[in-house]
Amino acid sequence: MQKNQQRPQFEFVAIMASLMSIVALAIDALLPAMSTIGADIHSLDPTENQKFITMIFLGLGLGQLVFGPLSDSFGRKPIVYIGFIVFSVASVICVLAPSLEWMIFGRILQGIGLSAPRTISISMIRDSYKGDYMAKIMSFVTAFFILVPIVAPALGKFFLDHYGWEAIFYMQLVATIMVGVWFWRRQPETLKPEYKIKFSRQVFVNGFRELIQYRETMAFTIVSGLITGAFMVYLSAAQEIFEVQYGLADNFPYVFAGLAISVGLSTLLNGTLVVKLGMRRLAWIALTLFCTNSIVYLALFWNAQNPSLAVLITFLAMQFFTIGFLFGNLRAIAMEPIGHIAGIGAAITGFISTMIAIPIATYVGSFIHGTTLPLFVGFSVCGCISLGIFMLMRRRMVMASA
Repeated sequence: MQKNQQRPQFEFVAIMASLMSIVALAIDALLPAMSTIGADIHSLDPTENQKFITMIFLGLGLGQLVFGPLSDSFGRKPIVYIGFIVFSVASVICVLAPSLEWMIFGRILQGIGLSAPRTISISMIRDSYKGDYMAKIMSFVTAFFILVPIVAPALGKFFLDHYGWEAIFYMQLVATIMVGVWFWRRQPETLKPEYKIKFSRQVFVNGFRELIQYRETMAFTIVSGLITGAFMVYLSAAQEIFEVQYGLADNFPYVFAGLAISVGLSTLLNGTLVVKLGMRRLAWIALTLFCTNSIVYLALFWNAQNPSLAVLITFLAMQFFTIGFLFGNLRAIAMEPIGHIAGIGAAITGFISTMIAIPIATYVGSFIHGTTLPLFVGFSVCGCISLGIFMLMRRRMVMASA
């Protein structure tokens, strides 16, 4: 581990980012096709079609509970392979789906399959690094990962326009196979034999009992869920906002890509600054700005029509710039105390944060009809609650050190 601490390998970062990127590809490439898919499967309600996005997160949350403990017992790599197989079967179900119910089932199953590479990549990073350096690696992985949302909607629109929406799922399958082969050939197993936990029905129960003893882990898992929920509102409603409210059906992929760049830039900057300033300090600053930006928007446009596109993009870009400092750092802070149970720890914390995020995204997203205001209400409420939790944890740390 110490050797890896001193000399991180570029290929390791790239492989971990690729594992996560399949998740982003499965979500973002579908955005331009949501209304077309809805029409083909006889689902014309935009609110119902938002479930194409939110339900894959449900699968991601549920699957972690299975694959995380299994990876602690049988190793990280075999579980990734199983996840890719489940995802492939689910993709075929989505292509053949005759109704909204079948499409949602396929998306949930896709999420279950993708929960394996998503969770195990975090576990493998924790197996290999720790502390602020782990946050640095997580930031670089996330920065590579952000490249996918930049190109995925445009890629999805290309396949939609030329080959139909089914081709988007086939494209995802090809990308999954390529990443799977690369992972198989080049990435060594990171779970040391002495850290393997004998599999039993008590693995999850024992892991959860140990996990709840770490207050910082639980607190920042909740914060991660709140911020993820607020961001999921944007993901599920972006097509409604830009295509319907602003009439940007043709330019939607490019607007989405431009906003994704702001997340990528801040994530790269976080990777440079986190070792110098520390993940907690950076997360605190970013969370404060996250709240401030959304509250300013509400103050300016409460009981008003949507602002101009340029104004909306400016506020969203600032909002997402702060998110680039939050995602990697919040997850790293939560994982820091539980390196000895990284697999089950990543699974349970991921499940909790996802189960917090989905109801937020579903509820807030249901109000986004003709106005962007609910999006920023969600940002404000989730951000302020998160800031309160952060302040409470900082106070506990000060009192503990006194």
